[in-house]
This record gives sequence, structure tokens and C-alpha cells, in this order.
Amino acid sequence: MNLYGLIGYPLGHSFSKKYFTDKFKREGLGDCFFELFPLENINDFTQLISEQTNLKGLAVTIPYKQSVMPFLQSIHEDAMKVGAVNCIKILPNEMIGYNTDIVGFERSFTPLLKPYHTKALLLGTGGASKAVQYVLNKLQIPFLLVSRAPNTSNSVSYAALNESILNEYPIIINSSPVGMSPNEDTEPIIPYEFITEQHFLFDLIYQPSETSFLKHGKLKGASIKNGYEMLIMQAEENWKIWNQ
Repeated sequence: MNLYGLIGYPLGHSFSKKYFTDKFKREGLGDCFFELFPLENINDFTQLISEQTNLKGLAVTIPYKQSVMPFLQSIHEDAMKVGAVNCIKILPNEMIGYNTDIVGFERSFTPLLKPYHTKALLLGTGGASKAVQYVLNKLQIPFLLVSRAPNTSNSVSYAALNESILNEYPIIINSSPVGMSPNEDTEPIIPYEFITEQHFLFDLIYQPSETSFLKHGKLKGASIKNGYEMLIMQAEENWKIWNQ
């Protein structure tokens, strides 16, 4: 038996088990199974690995994309640069960390870019945000981090956002969990009244498919996209890594 799974906490919102179970059935992979492993504490990771001897690979989600790294024997260069891991390949004597959020985000994000999408506001500073930052740097798109507690020269508070900033930064990316099911009535606190048709709003959240954040953009005629395609691309990249 080849076992794969997802670690994080909580995991009620995850699409991974259904996605991979359907994939295994569709592709006739009868010896492959996918399970959810909600860990209340990252220190439970070692016990999970010792107990689940058939594990070949793990996906990693909130809140463990950074805290799982010390448990791994090696980390791929891209994941090391990002400072976050969302995919683990499990070998008999080694666990290797990767970041497939990079591939998923870049492939999903770039097709909607227009020539005037030159600067980005990035909402959130967690593990997913770090992969987005990596891609924006690669694409040479300057960005400003928006945080509840800004602590770097390229970060500002939500309260500091105004018309001038939104005019200068036509791309707005939500990498925070604000607006995720079941808290669908929440949204990042930004001045939505200054969004125009020139803006591009990308939400890493996929459930609900149209968050309150994206609805604001749609009403203003902006380009919008949720995180579903990114998730599929990231999941397929995980599968490729687990089996290479």
C-alpha cells in the first residue's frame, strides 16, 4: 500500500483527500490511498511518521508550512529560499521538503496579467505569502506587504491603505485565510471603493469559489481569480515529486 496525506490543523476545509481519491480511482491506482492527518501540534509529526510506515508523501497546509522544516533531513533550494514547505517526499531514510505553491501560483496567476499590472499589494505574511513573494520577485513585479503588524520597510498596515496606494498597486493578492469557509462573511479590510477595472484581484482561497474580497473586485469590473486552479496545479506537482 502506498499512503499519501495532508497535515495541518484544522483540516475541515481541505479538498486534497477527495481530489487524490478521485484521481487514484480514475487512474486505476488501487494500491494508493490519501488520508487527512490533523495535527494539533507540529511536535506530533514525529509520531505520525513512525506510526504510518506506508507513507510515501505528505502535503502541508496551515499552520505548519514553516514549522515542519526542522523535522526534515533536506529541503529543496526553492523551498529554502521561500522559507516554507508544502510538500514532503518520504524515503526510507530521508524526508525532503519542497514548495509547490510556487509552481501552482505562477502558472495560475500569470495568464491574467496585463501590461499595466506592474505592482502588487500582498495581503498576509504567512507560509503561502512567502511563495507568492518568491514568484513576484521572479516576475520582477515590485510588491508591498500588507500586515496587521508591519515590521519591514516594504510592509504597511491595512489602515494605511488609501486611494493613492491602490492606484499605484493594481494587483491585489489575498494570501491570508480571511474569507475562507466557514467564515465566508469576513474579508480583508481594504478600501474597496478605490478598486477599478484596471485592478486584478487574486485570492488564494478556493472555498467559497467567490469570496467577499473577489465579489468587491467583480462589482468594480476588475479581473478576479480564486485559488482553485492553483491548488490543482500544486497537487499535480506534489504527485510528480512523490513519484519521481
